[in-house]
Amino acid sequence: MNTAKVKRIIYDNLMRIVMLLISIIVAGPILWAFITSFKTSAEFLRSPWILPAKLQFVNYVNAVQKAHMGQYFINSIAVTFVSLAFLLFLVVPASYALARQRFFGSKMINLLVLAGLFINANYIVVPLFILLKNLNSLDNRLMLCAVYAATAIPFNVYLLSGFMKGISREYEDAANIDGCGPMMILYRIIVPMAKPGLITVSLFGFMTFWNEYMLALTLLTTPGKRTLSVGLKNLMEIQKYATNWGAMFAGLVIVMLPTMIFYASVQKKLTDGITLGGIKG
Repeated sequence: MNTAKVKRIIYDNLMRIVMLLISIIVAGPILWAFITSFKTSAEFLRSPWILPAKLQFVNYVNAVQKAHMGQYFINSIAVTFVSLAFLLFLVVPASYALARQRFFGSKMINLLVLAGLFINANYIVVPLFILLKNLNSLDNRLMLCAVYAATAIPFNVYLLSGFMKGISREYEDAANIDGCGPMMILYRIIVPMAKPGLITVSLFGFMTFWNEYMLALTLLTTPGKRTLSVGLKNLMEIQKYATNWGAMFAGLVIVMLPTMIFYASVQKKLTDGITLGGIKG
């Protein structure tokens, strides 16, 4: 066996060990939270590391009924999917215009979109609060969806325009000859061919909107309108004196589980989409 092959084997094994350690570091706390959600408070306080003597499904019942996590779950579903609809409605034509069209000011708009990548929504929560207050639109879930979509535009325009730049212009030329206008070309030619990019945008949007906390906490004040991430804080406040650790971890699992299932089911498409967009961008 030559030296190069030995080095390659050692390198591969070292990388496998590193990836295994990273996987344990990431998956360990999630598994621990899941196991703890089935324990009684006494078992948790006796030792956080032991397995539950009996699975306490009542912890999930308490989290859903007493802390209204079921209502927050429905609110999160509605807010997430409406925000996604807003986002796709705005991002698709904007990405097409910036990626495929040349017009006065297009370079400046591209630069502004790129600058928007460096603005975190949490930094502008106070101006947003004042703006919505002046518009009498605080505590409005539809406005929260609009804010979510607006703050996600820069990243997703940058991502989707990468896909659209990679589509051959010959398709557009052929459609032009057949009499298609820009909007017809967009929705009949470009959108079907940019499907991997749309899936990637949808996945990123879902995970971002589902887990968002700061804007939902600030812009929604009625308890019944809160989303799941804010509802988890409510659960912690309810449990402050009762210290029902099992119910608290059950609430945490309810928040995490949909994102994990969604990500696991489409992880391959997400990875392929990011790679494809990066190559074309």
